Amino acid sequence: MKPTLTDQDFTDAAAELVCEVAAIRAVCQVEAPKGGFNPDDSPATLFEGHKFYKYTAGRFAVQAPDLCFKVLTRAHYGKTWQQEQARLQRAMELDREAALKSASWGKFQIMGFNHAMVGFASVQAFVNAMYVGEREQLLAFVRYVQTAGLAPALRRRDWAAFAHGYNGPAYADNDYDGKMAKAFAGFEVLA
Repeated sequence: MKPTLTDQDFTDAAAELVCEVAAIRAVCQVEAPKGGFNPDDSPATLFEGHKFYKYTAGRFAVQAPDLCFKVLTRAHYGKTWQQEQARLQRAMELDREAALKSASWGKFQIMGFNHAMVGFASVQAFVNAMYVGEREQLLAFVRYVQTAGLAPALRRRDWAAFAHGYNGPAYADNDYDGKMAKAFAGFEVLA
């Protein structure tokens, strides 16, 4: 069993970002409600075929149309963590580095292509850290929020601005801002 986050980890992250612990817990709950790891101790992942298309210049679109496609679609997501791991494995067999860049990793679902942004020299170094424990996943999240300039939105509880910066312009399609606001309210009551 991989190490999970402690109350102190959340407190330290909130101090680093100068925000409320409830804000970080809210993002955590929305991004990976089942935790940062699968039952086999591999990090929770979500492979994005449109990113794989980008990082391979579409060269596997004919060979593996369920892994390599131009436009974002949820049609090929695995229904279970095992299916999702199998998708990532198949993509890695085609182009390992592009596949690692094209998946989101861990409790905070940081995309592999953001590895340099969160302080790693290579995508493989980033992935290795995501395997260590949820604390490493949280540290990557803190660096992402700092580097992306999202800490002020987190402090203001501006969930729409935070979700836009964190999840992209289609954040409203999944109600990320609404889910984070609701989760924050629940954690704030507990504080």
